[in-house]
Amino acid sequence: MDWLAGLWPPASAANFARDRAFSKDRTCEAACLYREFPFTFGIEEEFFFGHQRSRNVAARIPARLISRAERELGEGVVEHELLQCQVELVSPILETVQAARTHVISSRRKLAQIAAAQGLSLIAAGTHPLATWSEQEITEDPRYDDVLSGFQIIGRRNLFCGLHIHVAIPTDVDRVHVMNRAMRWLPLLLAFSTSSPFWNRRRTGLLSYRQAAYDEWPRSGVPDFFDSEAQYDELVECLVHSGAMKDASFLWWAIRPSVRFPTLELRIADACTDAEDTLALAALYRALIAFLVRNPDHGKDWTAITRRLIDENRWRAKRYGIRAEFIDDRTGAVEPLAVLYGRLIELVQKDAEQLDCTSAFSRLDQVLASGTSADHQLALYAAKRASGSGRLDALKHVVDWLAERSVPPETSAQAAALS
Repeated sequence: MDWLAGLWPPASAANFARDRAFSKDRTCEAACLYREFPFTFGIEEEFFFGHQRSRNVAARIPARLISRAERELGEGVVEHELLQCQVELVSPILETVQAARTHVISSRRKLAQIAAAQGLSLIAAGTHPLATWSEQEITEDPRYDDVLSGFQIIGRRNLFCGLHIHVAIPTDVDRVHVMNRAMRWLPLLLAFSTSSPFWNRRRTGLLSYRQAAYDEWPRSGVPDFFDSEAQYDELVECLVHSGAMKDASFLWWAIRPSVRFPTLELRIADACTDAEDTLALAALYRALIAFLVRNPDHGKDWTAITRRLIDENRWRAKRYGIRAEFIDDRTGAVEPLAVLYGRLIELVQKDAEQLDCTSAFSRLDQVLASGTSADHQLALYAAKRASGSGRLDALKHVVDWLAERSVPPETSAQAAALS
């Protein structure tokens, strides 16, 4: 997909700068901002393919499945991942939550139908409960060859699926400045997405084992605070020049300026089992970025302590999900996620209204009340074990639940929305 086309109309940069310079009224300024720059966004979802009979992942995907998916879903929508059992769906440029809903729901359904014709299921989760990394086959691609050559077993163990969300940033705004101020909220965004409680057919004791496993990789986790995008580029140049990496796409941080697109890319989230969770997180992240662009002084009070506490809070999100309690770097107070979430919604409310995405937040309220995918997986597993099922049979029930929830159901309301 050509993200650059349509993200920023040619005359908009000058108009945006003019509006920011001359508008004294904040309401007018916000209206000008959203009229000239709609904060377009994109969604990239990773999935597993699993055998319907065995419930395990498919070590090799039939070539005809991918070719049919590319033909029916469109050029550039379906992309291979490092391991054969995985695939990524890439959205077009999106301007509204409704457009996002149409894409996410229709593409999930279509890909699931194509997979079913080959006896496969579509699974959206950070880890697959039955998968073992040593059984997987590698996708043939020069980039993946480089990854495996350099990272060896760490690359071969990369049996994880994530959710990546891009939000466009105005060209006269430093993306790293926005990134610095967004990082406090990364643990919260992870907590809402947790869907990887199992690894190698066992409970891990974590809600997002995927994030823990990624800590094995270099240049992963939470980035440092950089002075500017120029300083960030200096690091990239140094690492490329020294042979440490080929380009900035080998910075696998939880949030980063995109290499190919004029966006700030969120990468911390596990793949969301429920499509509505994907949409809700995309809406929240988009509103947050819009708020930070509109309020350039908000969140600038970070220190070295802030950076360390973001990592501490990320650990708490990995371990406890939405039940985590986070440390406030300003006060040292410990607060439940629900309190922090309420504060974030209050901050971004006006921006969410301008972007017409507040309706998506009700889904996050539901998640707070009933749990994330990881919570539901663990509850189902525990119930099956308590009723006498063996470990593998209980895991198969979890996989069946994941396969069912990963494909949005056909309802009259959704059919009308997609028509």
